[in-house]
Amino acid sequence: MSAYFASLNVLKLVKNMPGGVSQGLIWGLMALGVYITFRLLDVADLTVDGSFTTGGAVTVMLILGGWPAWAALLVAVVIGMLAGFITGLLHTKLGIPAILAGILTQLSLYSINLRIMGMSANKAVSVDKYHLLLTSRNIPMAILTAALIALALIILFYWYFGTEQGSAIRATGNNPAMSRALGININSMKLLGLSLSNGVVALSGGLMSQYQGFADINMGRGAIVIGLAAVIIGEVIGNALLGKHLNFFGIMTFVVIGGVIYYLVIIIVLWLKLNSNDLKLFTAVIVAVFLAIPYLRGQRISSFSKFRKGAKKDA
Repeated sequence: MSAYFASLNVLKLVKNMPGGVSQGLIWGLMALGVYITFRLLDVADLTVDGSFTTGGAVTVMLILGGWPAWAALLVAVVIGMLAGFITGLLHTKLGIPAILAGILTQLSLYSINLRIMGMSANKAVSVDKYHLLLTSRNIPMAILTAALIALALIILFYWYFGTEQGSAIRATGNNPAMSRALGININSMKLLGLSLSNGVVALSGGLMSQYQGFADINMGRGAIVIGLAAVIIGEVIGNALLGKHLNFFGIMTFVVIGGVIYYLVIIIVLWLKLNSNDLKLFTAVIVAVFLAIPYLRGQRISSFSKFRKGAKKDA
């Protein structure tokens, strides 16, 4: 055991941390998209595994075609929104349950993404030939760029979800029956929410493809799990630190931070020389732990309250 710990290089861990932060910020952006559907709309949308890859594929192919990186990224966002819109149509117009609608769109996107990349499983884009917004070769700048984009999105969403339309989306997820009674077209709100969510996810995929220097057909596999992990981790930490003072702006900020924390945990797991094939297992355990924390805390508070009431009666 002592030989095992002696073989661990702390300097290597510290060296890998900035890279983990940069990738965590990009995944945190994706988690913002997941947050829109998972928390605001109360919909389990599995489209994101496909739309993340779509964002990366569209971005890389357009850059290779001579488009500037920022313009390619905007087109990727629009295509991602279209993917979410299709999921919404399957759900609202054809009556397919949201989770199944997301699976159907995700499956179709696999073939579509292959066609976008010219039937190739991956496409590379070199920072030596093209001007990219961020790259793993310059991690400090990648962290700054991703952080600024995350901040801009958080500010934009904080404003938008405070408007009448944004509030209608939140009301739809919170209480569909009451929203319908108030005259809100909940189907339209679901379509809009799913579109916004997958647009953000595609944005994240486009940034990731630039960061790693390629788009791969499997780059979005498990994205929904990572997004949920970031959302849950961020919410738990935010509530623990700020409690009742945690507002909507703070929640979104902690969701992005949750993505960073998740990826730093993965960096530590790999540094401990654990089998990389078990990463999905570790992810499931991490999500389960953070999901259980609010419930266990509530149970403890409830038990303590019952104990106090019993003690007062006995007195």
